Amino acid sequence: MTHRHGRQLLQEHAGSLLLVMILVLLPMGRSAELPLLLSALLGLRELPRLWRDADARPVAWAFFGYWLPELISAFDAIAPAKAWTEVGADLRFLPFLLFAQKTLRSAAHLQRVLAASAAVLTLWLLDALLQASTGHGLGGSNVTDRLSGIFGDDNLKLGGVLATLSPLLLLQARALGGRWLLLASAGLCLWVILLAGARAAWLMYALVLGVLLWRELRGGRRAILGLAATCLLGLLSSAALYQSSANFAERVERSAAALQGDQAALDHALSFRLPIWRAAICMIENHPWNGVGVRGFRYAYASCSKPDDRFLDPSSGTGALHAHQWILEVLSETGGFGLICWVLGMVALWRWHRRRPAAERQALLAPSLAIAVLLFPANTHYALYSSFHGLLLFWLLALWLAKPRAAQAAQDVPALDRYP
Repeated sequence: MTHRHGRQLLQEHAGSLLLVMILVLLPMGRSAELPLLLSALLGLRELPRLWRDADARPVAWAFFGYWLPELISAFDAIAPAKAWTEVGADLRFLPFLLFAQKTLRSAAHLQRVLAASAAVLTLWLLDALLQASTGHGLGGSNVTDRLSGIFGDDNLKLGGVLATLSPLLLLQARALGGRWLLLASAGLCLWVILLAGARAAWLMYALVLGVLLWRELRGGRRAILGLAATCLLGLLSSAALYQSSANFAERVERSAAALQGDQAALDHALSFRLPIWRAAICMIENHPWNGVGVRGFRYAYASCSKPDDRFLDPSSGTGALHAHQWILEVLSETGGFGLICWVLGMVALWRWHRRRPAAERQALLAPSLAIAVLLFPANTHYALYSSFHGLLLFWLLALWLAKPRAAQAAQDVPALDRYP
C-alpha cells in the first residue's frame, strides 16, 4: 500500500466517522455541531465543485432552497440580529453537504455509515426500553409524563427523532435478519414511540410502517391485508398501553377530545396550538413577501396575539418559539418567496432523484423515507430553521445526496429493495 493510498483511506474512514458522530452526539445538545463544523471546514476545498461538477448541482438546490429564504427575510426582519446570525451560521451546511457527498461516493462508504447509524439507533431503542422498565437510562431518570430516553427529561425529542430515523434501523434489520428481525425491530420501535408520547411521532411512524409494509408485500391484496393487520396490532398495543400507562391514556384522551366538535376541545386536543397557528396566519397576512424574518416568530408573536394568550410572556414580550407546522413556519418567517424557494428546490431534487440509476435510489431508500417523514405536512412539532432540526434535516440530506457508483451500489442493496 502506497503512502498516498493509505492517507486517502484514512481520510475516507475519518469522513465516515465524522458523519456517524453527528448522530451519536445528537442527543447531547450543541455537541453534534462539532463534527458537523469539522466536516464543513474539510468541505471548504470542495466549493469549486459547485461550478464544474454536475454531481454537485443537487447540493446547491438543497442548500439554496433552504438558505436563500433566510437571506431575503433578514433584510427587514423584526429581529435583525437573530436573523443575520442564523443566515451566517447556516452557511456551514453547504460545505458540509459537499464533504459528505465526497465521503459517500462509493457504496461501501454509504453502507458503512448506514450500518453504524442503525447501530446507534439500536442503542437508543434498547436504552429507552430499559428506561421504560426501570425508570432509568443513559439519559437519566424518567420523571416526566412521557418516555425521554437518551435525550433526557429536559429534551423530549425521542419519539419524533426515532420515528424520523426509524427507516435506517428497520431497513438494516431487514437486510441482516430478514422479515422476522424487521418485525421484531418494528414492534420495539412502536412500543417506544407510543410511550414517548409525541402524537405527531405516532403519525410519522405509521407512515414509515405503511410504506415499508407495502414494499415488503409488493403492493396489491397482500399488502392491504398486511396494512390491516398492522393497524390491528397497533390498536391492540395502544389498548394495552392505555390500561397500563396513565400518561399514555391522557394523550389518547386529549386526542379524542377533538371529536367533541367545539373549538375549545379541538384546541385542547392540539395541545393549544390554535392560537399559534392564528398568529402565524396573521404574520403571513402582514408580511406576505418575505415574512417576519427567520427565527423571528417569537418576537412578532405579541403583535398577532391576544393579551391573555397562554404563550405570550408579558415580561419579555415574546411568544411561542415557532409555528409548529413547517409550511406555516416557512410562510410566516420567510414569506411567499421562501415557500417558492422550498417548492422549487424540492421539485428539482425530486426530478434529479428520479433520473438516478435504480440501484442508487434503492440503496438510499432509508434516508429518502426519513426525509419524506420529516417534511410530512402534518408534522406539528419541529422548527426546521432551529439548530437541532436544521442539523437533522441536513444530516439526512447528506446521506440522500450521496453518489455511490451504480454498479457497486447494486451489490449492496438490502434484499428489501430488490423489487421490480
